[in-house]
Amino acid sequence: MAIVNTSIKQKTIKNEMSLSGVGLHTGKDVKLTFKPASENFGFGFKRIDLEGEPIIEADANYVTNTQRGTCMEKNGVTIQTCEHVLAALVGLDIDNVLIELDASEPPIMDGSSKFFIEALEKAEIVEQNAIRQEYVVTDIISYVDEETGSEILVMPSKEYQITTMVDFGTKVLGTQNATLNHISDFKEQISDSRTFSFLHEIEMLLENGLIKGGDLNNAIVYVDKELSSETMEKLKVAFNKEAIAVKSNGILDNLTLHHPNEAARHKLLDVIGDLALVGTRIRGKIIANKPGHYVNTQFAKKLAKIIKNEKRNYVPAVDLNQQPLMDVNQIMDMLPHRQPFLLIDKVFELSDSHVLGMKNVTMNEEFFKGHFPGAPVMPGVLIVEAMAQTGGILVLSTVPDPENYLTFFMKIDKVKFKQKVVPGDTLIFKCDLITPIRRGICHMQGYAYANGKLCAEAELMAQISKIK
Repeated sequence: MAIVNTSIKQKTIKNEMSLSGVGLHTGKDVKLTFKPASENFGFGFKRIDLEGEPIIEADANYVTNTQRGTCMEKNGVTIQTCEHVLAALVGLDIDNVLIELDASEPPIMDGSSKFFIEALEKAEIVEQNAIRQEYVVTDIISYVDEETGSEILVMPSKEYQITTMVDFGTKVLGTQNATLNHISDFKEQISDSRTFSFLHEIEMLLENGLIKGGDLNNAIVYVDKELSSETMEKLKVAFNKEAIAVKSNGILDNLTLHHPNEAARHKLLDVIGDLALVGTRIRGKIIANKPGHYVNTQFAKKLAKIIKNEKRNYVPAVDLNQQPLMDVNQIMDMLPHRQPFLLIDKVFELSDSHVLGMKNVTMNEEFFKGHFPGAPVMPGVLIVEAMAQTGGILVLSTVPDPENYLTFFMKIDKVKFKQKVVPGDTLIFKCDLITPIRRGICHMQGYAYANGKLCAEAELMAQISKIK
């Protein structure tokens, strides 16, 4: 498995766009506004009705409740039922958007993602400069809820695909399947599939005051029990209807199904929305058997943890005996550094967005004479400097006369040291662009590996300046 930089650029929206409605469970009027967001922002919900207007990032680790939708909480601030909004964003292949709300729950609209899709398209989807990353699945990863028998897994595939299999053990609904082979088909095939519930659930929710914003225009109700006259009257009052009846297909007469398997398609929609909380695009096929928000978000947490570890511990496969792309003499033709401060020996890979270099650490290094001479350890700051020199190759490769430029640090951030580096180690450096190089400014994520392990990482920003 690997994190790869694709050739696809990240996307956001050009304009703001708002919708208004009521929250399904809160019953509160709410206004939702989609706003453009910067590169690598992802998705975030901003509560403008609260002091400080806090933002909750779309992150599986913030999920706290999945009983009637996916609920996130951060520092005591909650967002309820976020999955239909997130599904629309992923379904339209968008990477970065801020979602402003003046209540805790997005409007339920018609119980699908259709109206969010329409709003986002009106806002106009635009490309950004940063490159999108994907998590390429090479092994099966799964999560099973032993209590319910629900299972969700991801397996290798050339693109993001989802299959859901639904079985609630009821005659009225039966067994249903749905498949999305291309995310580009989400709008046409999945987005209008509405949420659904069973009559016995509706009764319980109404009795406990948990469905204040519900009406029969935003949910399909499957009648899985005899509809008594008493229940009929309660539903008339709750949904402000003069008459309610059951259709021949076993659903209440408020709606006509958009698809024969609309329930399975809506479960697929939920899976897409819940897995948006992973925070990284997935290149793999999702198979979900009896999915629900709990199993979806538990799987999202597991996948997010695996991806985080992959990012931190992924060691590039380098044949150190191969002919390098650049040897030390070619490096010196590009970099102004010289011994003892030239800290990279070879470059093996160089593209528009990444560079891979190495350094043999020997006992003859000048810094070992004074840095713990009794137990020599390479200074961490020099590991970062070597990482930056590797990145310098990347930024200097963008100008025709690199020998006429110097590279200067602008910022070093999020530096972490994991393993010590000692004489005899071989350091591998990998630098990936976080944003494209502009005006000679290079913003990159750097990693240093030794002995098959990550030993240091840092976010670096440097600028090249022409020698006067």
